[in-house]
Amino acid sequence: MNRLDAMAILVVVADAGSLSAAARRLDMPLATVSRKVGELESHLKTRLFHRTTRKLALTDAGSAYVAACRRILEDIGEAERAATGEYAAPKGELVVTAPIAFGRLHVVPVVAEFLAHYPEIDINLLLTDRVVHLMDEHADVAIRIGELPDSTLVATRVGTVRRVICASPAYLATHDVPTQPADLAGHACITFEALASMRAWAFGSGKSEQSVPVHPRLAVNTADAAISAAILGVGLIRVLSYQVADAIRANQLRIVLDAFESAPLPISIVHAGQAPLPLKLRAFLDFMSPRLRARMSAA
Repeated sequence: MNRLDAMAILVVVADAGSLSAAARRLDMPLATVSRKVGELESHLKTRLFHRTTRKLALTDAGSAYVAACRRILEDIGEAERAATGEYAAPKGELVVTAPIAFGRLHVVPVVAEFLAHYPEIDINLLLTDRVVHLMDEHADVAIRIGELPDSTLVATRVGTVRRVICASPAYLATHDVPTQPADLAGHACITFEALASMRAWAFGSGKSEQSVPVHPRLAVNTADAAISAAILGVGLIRVLSYQVADAIRANQLRIVLDAFESAPLPISIVHAGQAPLPLKLRAFLDFMSPRLRARMSAA
C-alpha cells in the first residue's frame, strides 16, 4: 500500500462525504477508492468512518487521522515546492480557475501577457461556471464572481459587475418596454441556472429587495445560449454586464429596468493563503490583480 496516496484519497473522501462522490472528484474507479480506505483501516486496525446507506461520517479516530493526513500532505507539498525552487524563483505550474465567459473575455488576455513576462511559469486554466474547491481539485487560485462565504481563503477584490436585464431592439419594438419590475409578468423571459432562480428575478437590495416572478418561455443552461436567443428576439434575459457588453455595443441588445438593478456583485481573486507563498503564485497575484482591476474599471 502506498500510504501517501491512500492518505490523499482519504482526505478527498472525508471532504466529499461519500465514496462515490470522492471517486467522481478523483476520476478514479469507486472500487479503488473503497479499497484504499479499507487498506488504511486495516493498517490502523480501527474504523475511520461510520457507514450509512447515504453518506459517511468520520469516527473520532477518523477525524484525528484525517487532520494529521492534511498536515502531512501539506508538509510534503511544501518540501517539494522548496526542492523544485518555487521559493527561490517564479517558476513551475499554476492551476487557475475562472467562470467561462469572464475567463475568455478578461482572464485569458491577462494570462497571455503574464506568460510572456514569466517564461518559466506554465498555467493550466480551468474555465467553468461551477465553484471549484481549491484543495479538492488542486487549484492554486480562482477568480470568483459573487459574495464569498466565510472561509479560510484569502480574497482580493478587483471590481464589481452589474446584473442587467436586456432584450433585442426587435423584441422591444413589438412589446411594451418594461418600466418597472412588475411589468415582467407580461413578457417572455429566457432563464438559465447559473445566475439565479429560473422562476423569479430579484431587484433592489437590502430592505428594498423584491423578487418578481417571471415566465421562462425558454430555459437554457448557459449564458451564451440565453444571449443568442435574446438577440434572436425570443425575450428578456438577466445576465452579467460583461457577458453582453459586445452585444450592447453592436446594438443587438438593449438594457432595460436599469434603475431597479440589484447591488453589483464583487469580483475576487482567491487563494488558500499558504505560507510562505510560492513565488510563482505571488508573481501571478501581483500581475493579475491590477490588470483585472483596470479592465473592470474600464468596462
